[in-house]
Amino acid sequence: MSDRAIDIDRPQRPAPTSPPGAPPEVGARGRGPWLVSAATTVTLLLLAGRYGYHRDELYFLLAGRHLDWGYVDQGPLVPALARLLDTIAPGNLVVLRTPSALLAGVAVLLVAAIARELGGGRGAQTFAAVLAALSGIVLASGHLLSTTTVALLVWLAAVWCAVRLLRTGDSRWALGIGLALGVGMLSKLLPALLAVGLIAGVLIAGPRRLLRDRWVLAAAGVAVLLAAPNLIWQAAHGFPQLGVAASISDGDSSYSGRVDALTLQFVIISPYAVPIWIAGLVALLRRPAWRAYRAVGWAWLVVVGIVLIAGGKGYYDAPLLLVLTAAGVLVTIAWASRGSIRLRRGLLVLGVVPFLLPNIVLLLPVLPAERLPGFVVDVNYDSGETIGWPAFADSLAAVHSGLSPEERSRAVILTGNYGEAGAVARYGPARGLPRAYSGHNSMVDFGRPPADADVVIAVGWERPDPLNAWFETCTLAGRVDQQVEVENDENGGPIHVCRGLRRPWAQIWDTEVRHTG
Repeated sequence: MSDRAIDIDRPQRPAPTSPPGAPPEVGARGRGPWLVSAATTVTLLLLAGRYGYHRDELYFLLAGRHLDWGYVDQGPLVPALARLLDTIAPGNLVVLRTPSALLAGVAVLLVAAIARELGGGRGAQTFAAVLAALSGIVLASGHLLSTTTVALLVWLAAVWCAVRLLRTGDSRWALGIGLALGVGMLSKLLPALLAVGLIAGVLIAGPRRLLRDRWVLAAAGVAVLLAAPNLIWQAAHGFPQLGVAASISDGDSSYSGRVDALTLQFVIISPYAVPIWIAGLVALLRRPAWRAYRAVGWAWLVVVGIVLIAGGKGYYDAPLLLVLTAAGVLVTIAWASRGSIRLRRGLLVLGVVPFLLPNIVLLLPVLPAERLPGFVVDVNYDSGETIGWPAFADSLAAVHSGLSPEERSRAVILTGNYGEAGAVARYGPARGLPRAYSGHNSMVDFGRPPADADVVIAVGWERPDPLNAWFETCTLAGRVDQQVEVENDENGGPIHVCRGLRRPWAQIWDTEVRHTG
């Protein structure tokens, strides 16, 4: 192949700063990003039915049975979507995860579109799409129905509109930002963090006139109007999401804690992409021709600073890392087109196998669940949370069947977390299990046990101390056996049978059983 056979061989001209009404040329459109996007969605759909439900998906299905304008830890969007999908195809995991696969494909297109806005040609757009498609955040969130998938699309759509606004000077694009943020806050309140980052970026790097622009102010109104149902619910209930955020800050969640959050910045896209997104950040902040886009670079610095200081989860800012990667692609292609061209391009190609392709094995269910290596769960904790839920229900059923008929008639299940309660709701009826209750997050608001339920099968407590405060006796009756060697929050956990309430459920449910995290 000749040195000028494809666009990636040509240095890409960055988009210069231009006055309103005279936008510079952007890169030519190509089919490459569309093909990469389609391949991403198809791959995710083909693997969607492997392993099983994630604990969060089981929770979304339960929350969907109790539709509301808000929940302790989220907005109404994903539970409503889960209910719709489960109504269309009850118990169908592929259908439940189809929206995530589609949104992941759109996210890939948006990353390529941002590269195009910055002046990237067909090769740059395709390279940006490939990096996005193989990134940890796209693969992991695209495999599961989650609020993270929604956030990924919302943040990328908002930033794409912001880059369009900054490139053209047409502030009407702010309405797209407001629309994306408003819809996003119906899932989680985290898009407000992006809004803070963008506003701070404009204050630091300009153009500050945007903060007085009527279209920008209208966009803020659109965002607040769309988010109002969830915001009103949160306000009426004392903003419980802040309590959940505090628990996350204390390390009471996966991928949380300042050290983990900092480490995740260097692996959430891929180690391969680290020098690329760093180059993109430097270019956004220092390249004269990209002066108009400096607010975007500062937005990431502000957002990641807030995440690290507040102790948030390290993937909160991952969509902005994809934006920096899109910018870095242009810098990387220009670098690969100078000096020892074959050597530099060879280094780029050789890095794909050890640094990009492993993401597929680590983040998608391509290995047999019964022989899942421990290092996969160490890297991707969520993979372990999708294995063994039917066997978890079997373990509870074995304990339940050991009760006397009289005790079974008034027994209930009390779980330590919402995933366990969701698993009982999904798999319990076929095994004759009673209803499961939990005080975890919004589960506490879905109902408490009947007043006469004084025989409890309790699961999810490694130590029985809290149970002993609620019941007269608690005995170890079994352990969870998920039939595979996998490290997660359930496998091998104790199952207690507790009898005799010390105080009525009404007295302890909201004050002692309730917990967030």
